[in-house]
Amino acid sequence: MTTMKEKAYAIAGEIRDFRHDFHMYPEIGFHEFRTAGIIGDTLKKLGYRVQRNVARTGVLGEKGKGSPVIAIRADIDALPIEEKNDLPYASTIPGMMHACGHDAHTAIALGVAHLLSEEEFPGTVRFLFQPSEDNGDEEDISGAPRMLEAGALEGVDAILGLHVMADLPRGKIFTIPGAVLSGADVFTASVLGKGGHTASPYQAIDPIYITSLVIQAIYSIVPRSVPAYKRGVIALGIVHGGTKDGVIPEKVDLAGIYRYTDSDSREAIHSGLEKALAISRSFGGDYALDVHTAAPATINNPKITETVLQVTEDLFGKEHIGEYKPLPYGDDFAYFAEKVPACYFMLGAGIEGDLRRHHDPHFDIDESILPIGAAIIAESSLRLLRGDLDFA
Repeated sequence: MTTMKEKAYAIAGEIRDFRHDFHMYPEIGFHEFRTAGIIGDTLKKLGYRVQRNVARTGVLGEKGKGSPVIAIRADIDALPIEEKNDLPYASTIPGMMHACGHDAHTAIALGVAHLLSEEEFPGTVRFLFQPSEDNGDEEDISGAPRMLEAGALEGVDAILGLHVMADLPRGKIFTIPGAVLSGADVFTASVLGKGGHTASPYQAIDPIYITSLVIQAIYSIVPRSVPAYKRGVIALGIVHGGTKDGVIPEKVDLAGIYRYTDSDSREAIHSGLEKALAISRSFGGDYALDVHTAAPATINNPKITETVLQVTEDLFGKEHIGEYKPLPYGDDFAYFAEKVPACYFMLGAGIEGDLRRHHDPHFDIDESILPIGAAIIAESSLRLLRGDLDFA
């Protein structure tokens, strides 16, 4: 009997070609029109029932009937980054690039669709090709919540997803039950003072000076508020104030992200941020703060995760399961995992001797991992469909 591993390697060239095509023609969040068109057309040719324009540019593909319903999610958007790779399949769109691996996720999912189109199984498989994981719309809401609003997860019993990792050993699977990725809250803040002449700082309330103290307090939040056995991080990405060297400005603007794996850590970091900004009031100033959740922590269901790890061992050997420590990244797949039992796993895709970084102009992966991802998701889906699991 041909194994799913062998079937996946038989279509490895097809999966790679999809990845090259998507990489050459990247599209940013909620503008993935060409990408969605190819996805929809491919699913239709494979015999799937197709729903287009879900959450603007998302695509749903479904095969089978009744329960259980197993969903497979792939994010399809690119980033506004100018590619600096000299590759035959490099981006042809100026200022735009698949710099996080979503082209690989989409190609792998289409490979899974091909593999499952040739299988008979009870229940239903549903593909969620999701737009805009990396960006929000005009209300700063990303693709997963918009897909949920559109009913993409209705009736689903479990969901699977993966992320290729260009800085992890190729071909290895990394995942655990519980918190597999951090939640992320984005914040913007202003330290408010009183402007004046730099020759007379005693007549002003200098927000630049106050901000220097606030920044030190912000970077002390995690080690002083989050227990060492938990995970948390906070970092500033923007500090901006002033327009002229001789003028003390009215305010300094800050922006950053804090990440966490549980609600207690999240509350501790948020409380610490408020206290750090409140330093401004000790100097006669004030502050403004706005926080919104980019994505909650991604929580894996133990039973679904056990299935994925067992499939990996059965198809590729136990040596393909890596030791995983939760990463401080966030992904809006978490919104799906809040609604139904889920497993999200990392697929090592590092180029040996030349590991790349995500969200970087030189991002790239070892493409030999593409059929590995397809085989694991396809076989895991079949076992969940054919099994008698209580997903709770």
